[in-house]
Amino acid sequence: MIEIVFENLHFVICDKPSGVLSTPSRFEEDDPRRCLGTALQQQLKIQIYPVHRLDFEVSGLVMYAKNAEAHRKANAWFETKHVQKTYRALTTGQDFSHIPTNVPNEREKIELISRSSFEWRSRILRGKRRAFESPQGKPSLTLANYLSIDERGYQQWDLHPVTGRSHQLRFDLSRHGFPIVGDKLYGSKSEWINENAIALRSFEIDFSNAPGAAALGLPEKIVVPAL
Repeated sequence: MIEIVFENLHFVICDKPSGVLSTPSRFEEDDPRRCLGTALQQQLKIQIYPVHRLDFEVSGLVMYAKNAEAHRKANAWFETKHVQKTYRALTTGQDFSHIPTNVPNEREKIELISRSSFEWRSRILRGKRRAFESPQGKPSLTLANYLSIDERGYQQWDLHPVTGRSHQLRFDLSRHGFPIVGDKLYGSKSEWINENAIALRSFEIDFSNAPGAAALGLPEKIVVPAL
């Protein structure tokens, strides 16, 4: 079931479930996983153009353009950082045991106070399966806001990726000792909904600073419930 959150002549924004691809993989014909972009294109019966993507295991807002000109403009907003995405993540207590002793890491103890803010900078290089820090990596910046502990006992974070590196949020939380719940690739020892899901969700896209967004019918913000 495709959950369309917003649609007009230029764009369609969906709430992607975890365990679904945003766009076809490079092994499309031999990949049995469901793909939101493919299903949406079949449903709308038009060519659509992905503006950005979410990892297979991540849920939340994904934007597609319905024509080439809208796609060009939206790509420019994201590239020039005029659009801000906000993610909610859930983690457990700080733990560095998933980081091998031969991997450089300051293992800095962070005292979490409600509404604490952090600027996390790194140089991220994407390997075959996961991202890691490297002098040869691309600069990355994540703005992290710790909220509180929820009723389930999980730590709640709101995350703003200023840069858009692959696996950036997953890597940043993991290297600071807070792997995302269910994200076993980055050290989590806890299960989330199932093996194809992690507790990371894109729940807000802010278009208020994107030049020309209102003229293309976009609201200032699109928001769906967080985790």
